[in-house]
Amino acid sequence: MPDHDDHDFDAAVLDTARGPRPGGGGERPVLVAVAHGSRDPRAFATVSALLDRVRELRPGLDVRLGHIELNEPLLPDVLAGLSGPGRPARAVLVPLLLSRGYHVRHDLPRAAAALQGIPGADVRIAAPLGPHPLLVEALYDRLAEAGWRPEDGAARSTGVVLAAAGSRDPDSAADVRRAARLLGERLGDTPVVAAYASAAAPAVPAAVRALAARGRHRIAVASYFTAPGLFAARSAAAAPWIAAAPLGVHPALARLVLRRYDAAAAGPHPPRGRAGASLVAV
Repeated sequence: MPDHDDHDFDAAVLDTARGPRPGGGGERPVLVAVAHGSRDPRAFATVSALLDRVRELRPGLDVRLGHIELNEPLLPDVLAGLSGPGRPARAVLVPLLLSRGYHVRHDLPRAAAALQGIPGADVRIAAPLGPHPLLVEALYDRLAEAGWRPEDGAARSTGVVLAAAGSRDPDSAADVRRAARLLGERLGDTPVVAAYASAAAPAVPAAVRALAARGRHRIAVASYFTAPGLFAARSAAAAPWIAAAPLGVHPALARLVLRRYDAAAAGPHPPRGRAGASLVAV
């Protein structure tokens, strides 16, 4: 069954050559999970553990990790290693990112386009992970681990700030706001405000103050981050009540990675576009 919110995405599926479809016969395309990268060593450990869980769910699937910056292996190096004599690159890039933005629209297609000209190469870019109901379940579980109880959803004193990284891309902000709405529906009557650690407003502390001004004094911060890092820690520090851990190695996240991979791999073969690249929605 297709994800009910997939129509909200215009993330790219980049076909770098006229080779076989990733969803066609033969070996399955490599799943290249693309993380942003972080100076916090816990981020690399968390993402690596998440991909181990993906491998457990899909035995035999070649799953690799590439970073946009800050950590090795970097994505261009991973993609360069996919091709060899008689072995054209066939891969699906799955961004471990929770919304649309510059990295999905520009960095990933630029890295994949470097494989143009290799006969048979076929690389696609899946939609970012969020927003999605599976992420909402992971967010809810992390809040429950931090001390949220089902009855808190009906209390007039509670509120939640959904803390995200932030982006100047308006579609990224729209994705985070949609995730906040979905989380609010999951929690019941509790207001959920989207807020950001950088690059966009409102900042997390400002969102906390806004909820307090509405009489919501038991305010939780839900961490809309894949892994620990500076932004997640800074957001958690602004919580006046409880702060949830990042999504991390949650089973719903691993299932969602595979859903994004499958959707991109099974998509129709796109027509060629400018400079030999094609962009279609998944």
